[in-house]
Amino acid sequence: MKIALIVLSILVALVLVGWIGLQVKPKPFPLPELAQSELKTVPLPDGLPAPVERFYRAQYGDQIPVIETVLISGRARIRPFGVWLPARYVFVHNAGQDYRHYIEATFFGLPFLKVNEGYLDGKSFFESPMGTYHDEPNTNQGANLALWAEAAWFPSIWLTDPRARWEAVDADTAILFVPFEDGEENFVVRFNPRTGLVDLMEAMRFQNPGNPNKVLWITNEVRTENQPTVAYATWLDAGKPWAAFTLEEIQFNLEMSEYIRARGN
Repeated sequence: MKIALIVLSILVALVLVGWIGLQVKPKPFPLPELAQSELKTVPLPDGLPAPVERFYRAQYGDQIPVIETVLISGRARIRPFGVWLPARYVFVHNAGQDYRHYIEATFFGLPFLKVNEGYLDGKSFFESPMGTYHDEPNTNQGANLALWAEAAWFPSIWLTDPRARWEAVDADTAILFVPFEDGEENFVVRFNPRTGLVDLMEAMRFQNPGNPNKVLWITNEVRTENQPTVAYATWLDAGKPWAAFTLEEIQFNLEMSEYIRARGN
């Protein structure tokens, strides 16, 4: 009986320590100092579907910024094993062309799981303790969708890149077509009828390498007054988000030709 109580006490203590360790937020990544070019603008084009025009007027007004590269960073929560883990991240974009992610899950603020992934020159890569693969057809398709979905943080690219196009659906919905290899993929984009901003984006995406079945993939942002934007990613069959990324810093039009091809921070 005494031994059982000791074992139970140890297990409770371990669970408590583990829970406390997962409540500690990591420090944000220090970011490199990179040369920055001037941000130019172009007029809002005519002929957009009504909810799309309303969105861009709410987001930018009559002038649309021409964004070429983006550096995004912040803290996150990820759920690769069914348990929410605190994390920090850096996302680097050559807008509409390439991206890379570096994510560190942490315990007591210390990194224990590191993920490098991205999409460079039309080829995806994923490097982590859970596995490594490169230029796999399913993940190429998924990475290309991520490339365009993450542009929700810099949505001018959906207008300024001539390969992207919009098609009307109804007063609060439009389809965004984006390039992929020799064809196109698309998102159903649903706009908030009150604010005009994007509520969520939906696309059919391959979930795993080698799995022939696509799953509905949903991304959305939550904007709260005086609080950072939080972006969520959800697989429909999971029923709840697997990641929540809090945007803490974003920089545009940096010289990132080398940094985007690096690994880590």
